[in-house]
Parts: sequence; structure tokens; C-alpha cells
Amino acid sequence: MNIGVPTEIKSQEARVGLTPDSVRVLVDNGHKVIIQDKAGLGTGFDNSDYQNSGADIAYTPEDVYTNSDMIVKVKEPLSSELSLIQENQIVFTYFHLSTSSKLTA
Repeated sequence: MNIGVPTEIKSQEARVGLTPDSVRVLVDNGHKVIIQDKAGLGTGFDNSDYQNSGADIAYTPEDVYTNSDMIVKVKEPLSSELSLIQENQIVFTYFHLSTSSKLTA
């Protein structure tokens, strides 16, 4: 499975969906992990940490979403991200459904 981790874009959100250690476990189990450029900087991980764990770096959110079967995020998708989600794509995140009627439809 191709697993994508986009940069969180919600204001004041610096966390990232996967750590380099979790990337290593996924890669060692046959998955491909695609991390958006600089997605881990807010939590102290740079691109090389992810590359050393076996991840590929994507430079746009479109590249992450287009090339992934599953998306791993921390926060719910914002309106600008909704159009990037593909049919049959798994989105693994914390949904705060009470804050958005669009996410419940």
C-alpha cells in the first residue's frame, strides 16, 4: 500500500501524521510511504530523517494525494484539501465532525 503524509495546513498545527520510526516499520512491512516536503519540521524531523527511514519526499500535496492509497493526517481535512481526496482512498485522521457539516455528508 502507498501511504501518504501531507503537511498539516491548519493554523498553529505543527504535528505530523507519522514519525520516521513509524515510517521504518511500514516500509519494512512492504509499504511505500510518501511524505510531503518539510511535513515533519514542526515536530523536529527533517526530510533526511524520513528518507533514512525509507520514505519518498513529495513536493506538493497533490503529489501526496495522487500517489497514495491511504492518507495519514493529524487534523481533519480543511476545505482546500477535500478536492484532493480520491474515491476509495482511505483517510486516517481525527475527524472533528461537530465542527464541519461538510465532513459528515
